[in-house]
Amino acid sequence: MLLSPLSRTRTDTIPDNLPIDTSFSCHHERLAIKDDDEQSTRPSLSDSTPDIDTDAMAATNRPPRFVYFVVFCITIGGLLFGYDTGVISGALVVIKDDWHLTNTQQEFIVGGTTLGAIVGGLFSGYFADRWGRRVITCLSSIVFIVGAVIMTFSTHYSVLIAGRVVVGLAVGAASMVVPIYIGELAPKEVRGRLVTLNVLAITGGQLIAYLIAWALADVHNGWRWMFAVSAFPAVVQLCCLPWLPESPRVLIRRGQEDKARAILRRVYGSKVPESLVEDELASVHQSMRTENASRYRDLLRTINLRPLLVACMLQLMQQFSGFNTAMYYSATILKMAGFSSTKSATQFSIAIAATNMVMTIVAILIIDRFGRRRLLLVSFVGMIVGLVLLGIAFIFIVGLVKITKDSCGEYVKCGACALDDRCQWSPGSMLCANNGNSMYSDLTTSCESITTRDKAGTWMALASLIFYVALYAVGLGNVPWLVQSEIFAQGIRSKAGSIATATNWTSNFIVSVTFLTMTLHITASGTFWLYAGILLVGLCLVYLFVPETKGLKLEDVQQLFMGGGIRPYRRKAAAVTPKNVDEDDSAGGHSPSSLLSHTQRHREVAVGATSARAGDEIDDRPLISR
Repeated sequence: MLLSPLSRTRTDTIPDNLPIDTSFSCHHERLAIKDDDEQSTRPSLSDSTPDIDTDAMAATNRPPRFVYFVVFCITIGGLLFGYDTGVISGALVVIKDDWHLTNTQQEFIVGGTTLGAIVGGLFSGYFADRWGRRVITCLSSIVFIVGAVIMTFSTHYSVLIAGRVVVGLAVGAASMVVPIYIGELAPKEVRGRLVTLNVLAITGGQLIAYLIAWALADVHNGWRWMFAVSAFPAVVQLCCLPWLPESPRVLIRRGQEDKARAILRRVYGSKVPESLVEDELASVHQSMRTENASRYRDLLRTINLRPLLVACMLQLMQQFSGFNTAMYYSATILKMAGFSSTKSATQFSIAIAATNMVMTIVAILIIDRFGRRRLLLVSFVGMIVGLVLLGIAFIFIVGLVKITKDSCGEYVKCGACALDDRCQWSPGSMLCANNGNSMYSDLTTSCESITTRDKAGTWMALASLIFYVALYAVGLGNVPWLVQSEIFAQGIRSKAGSIATATNWTSNFIVSVTFLTMTLHITASGTFWLYAGILLVGLCLVYLFVPETKGLKLEDVQQLFMGGGIRPYRRKAAAVTPKNVDEDDSAGGHSPSSLLSHTQRHREVAVGATSARAGDEIDDRPLISR
């Protein structure tokens, strides 16, 4: 029986001289994009190609060292992001005593970085398109250094606020550009893993900030050194910049295709064929020809508005889950939960930050295997369970009481008494009294776990908080940034990303300034359960509207948002797989390729499938069925 030739109706993106030894590409792409819930009606190509070049395929999963060097340099921005948002919790404890700050002044110091990040995240997208990702990375490093210098040598409250706002501008720019920069450079097979390294850098920065704050807590002017340390990673990033390449997609938009080709060759390494690089270039060109979107008003078009709403929803849920309040106020929460001193609560806060970092490493190892959508669903469910348990634990510790009593004597539990700034607890009398009441000599704001029930509640609160943080780090802590770097068309990727980033920081600000107020008015348990209810809504939204993007080229991801709705659990065949059309066979013609050996014929099918785009018509049926 004669073997039919490879059929295709488009030739503009498939060079005629493609080598036939690149079969690994098709096999790997089809395995990566196959949806778990989709039922195929014909045998998979992977079942009929046992002679695929597995060494070449494996090479694509092990990027060259150059890629890891570039990602390391870029993610220093994430490290600075984490450090500058985390260090203020330790520094503020000392600053408020040295400068006698009011609660409102403390809130403005904490919120200064968030407000700066909103502005930096919103406007950095525009400049990232005009000047490129590399230039914005350089500018953010310089701004980090300037902000660190201002904060270190500040002599007044207003100067410190200015420094925090300046640092916030850099934090917002870095949080927007770093995921996009890495996503545009990374090979698609490991894009999830490499983009998530930025989240690992953020969590690492937060952990380093807690450790440095703990080490310098008793040092004279130690808070100045806490701020000064943040300048050193920024200096390292500036030194790395001469070796950082610009995004290949930015270069192609500028017409510098030779430079883009050279960068892609270094990204993919020497073990992959040239046809893979040319296919990537052709994919970008095809996307640029069809997208026709580069202005902010283009975001209102349906194909761009859908992914924008998905990205903003994920960033909103990341903050409204209450995680950052758990990090900002972890020492306060644990002190409320019954840990006897500020020092012990701070030590457990470090343990919580370490949990966040370790579980982010777990996410890096599994995200390209299990997919973004599945990790999100697991993360949401786990966080809901953790918050419900945390609320139950606080019933044992504080009780379901609003911290709005007329007199301190109405509080019957130490946890509730400690939350009211007017009151202190007397362990000897087991009563709550006004600050400085001369009738009691043992007044304190610390709550000792005296009864067995109190101890059970205390450790239940710690365990549920750690469980909650662990499930956050696995999914919701990193997937929104990754998905945001993948789902937008090239022309509006930075602009859309800046809006999603601004959404993140705006919701961050709202949550951070309302947490303690809500604990006073709806109780601590009620606050945690409110966050759980928001996450339940988010779980439904993720299930309905967030598609799976693992293994897809950036230019193919946008196809998931075309048509009359999003089906996240079933990818659209036109977007990710070729159609089953064999026009040459129907015409009765056979090309010379039909005389190739059985192995060579399989390889030609693989090359053709790798070059497919949305709308390409390629017969990918097993040969035996033809």
